[in-house]
Amino acid sequence: MDFGQSLPPLETDWSTEGIVARRDRYYAASQRRFVPYTTPLIFRRGHMQHLWDENDRRYTDLLGMNLCISVGHAHPTVVAAVQAQVAQLTHCTTMFYHPTPAHLAEELTQTMPAGHEWVVHFTNSGAEAIDLALLMARSYTGAIDMLSLRTSYHGATFGAQALTGIAGFRHNVPQLGGVAFLPEPNAYRGLFGQELQPYLDEVERAIETSTSGRLAGMILETVQGYGGIVEMPPAYIAGAAERVRAAGGLMIIDEVQSGFARTGDNFWAFEASGVVPDIVVMAKGIGNGIPLGAVVTHRRIAECMADKFLFHTYGANPVACAAGRAVLQVIREEGLQANAKAVGAALKSGLLELQARHPIIGDVRGLGLMMAVELVKDRKTKAPATEETAAIFEETRRQGIVVSKSGPHRSILRMVPPLCLSMEDVPTVLEAFEQSFAVALA
Repeated sequence: MDFGQSLPPLETDWSTEGIVARRDRYYAASQRRFVPYTTPLIFRRGHMQHLWDENDRRYTDLLGMNLCISVGHAHPTVVAAVQAQVAQLTHCTTMFYHPTPAHLAEELTQTMPAGHEWVVHFTNSGAEAIDLALLMARSYTGAIDMLSLRTSYHGATFGAQALTGIAGFRHNVPQLGGVAFLPEPNAYRGLFGQELQPYLDEVERAIETSTSGRLAGMILETVQGYGGIVEMPPAYIAGAAERVRAAGGLMIIDEVQSGFARTGDNFWAFEASGVVPDIVVMAKGIGNGIPLGAVVTHRRIAECMADKFLFHTYGANPVACAAGRAVLQVIREEGLQANAKAVGAALKSGLLELQARHPIIGDVRGLGLMMAVELVKDRKTKAPATEETAAIFEETRRQGIVVSKSGPHRSILRMVPPLCLSMEDVPTVLEAFEQSFAVALA
């Protein structure tokens, strides 16, 4: 037998019945659970901001495969970088050296605040990166207690779900200890409304009553993603960081969803706060669909783990890192941060007009291409319109757009499209929403 020869391609059954039957038969329950639509939506191909299903119907992608597609489906620059690296060397474990991951590490640190010695640890996913950040904070400080926010999402692995404040992601098993949850400063639905000081008082109160008084750190998303696109006020981030550091803790910023130019004004959403984080977690859009995550921190913090082995088998994979380098190049050279700001502003303006016509829309919020529409039964009581949201969500699919149904009550339509969504797409998207509301609420 001749080894190394190209074999005939394996057959793939693209029939709807075959796809559904195999998934139902061979997927574990834990992997079958996360299905948003009442009937399966099957995708065959994608190009930039568009997707096509198995019947070749086109959709405008406003979800970016859960924010993993940052610069566009099958972006030619990313595809070329991945193909070139696959053809040369598919994997090189970190016990050996390869230039591509090191270049990406350098380029990532160049996006961080200047004047600090940043270092990078690559992982396969955001949840793994969260686990590592938690381990790093506890190792560096010698403390255990962590603060996190309600309605936060940091992942579903055993460590990450302990930091996640949404019940649907917390399994009925003993969680990791040492985590206290705080009310999130949600301007629309928060416990204390729009007033900032009570939320900062809760940080102090939690340190005094729910911890030993000595912290390992606090973790927060600068814009809560699955929680419903809830922006953390910059002054809250700064005030919380001050209080956490006074208790000996580190400030961990989760930019898995909000990073990589998505919010438009800044490359990293935390930049608006003026806070220099101690640890930054990133993933999803970093690889444009290729599995990749990273923890970026100060060298002095990372050195606390130098005496033990810790590695991720595919972390720093050269193919994934080639994709990551291409993503940074495309964001920079195609002006996608400015595009996110401009297109996001136009989309938000149209959604606000939609709100004026539909009383069920309680709030429209977001930054750049990170947008949400929250639906309520009554604008005064703000009772979540969960059933109505489900009906509108199902109709958006029929109207040719892919969105997300999110939030603690699944009453929020979330839009996080590839950063290449264009001004020409905005009228199409708004018309699809208009029709979805009209049909579902008729």
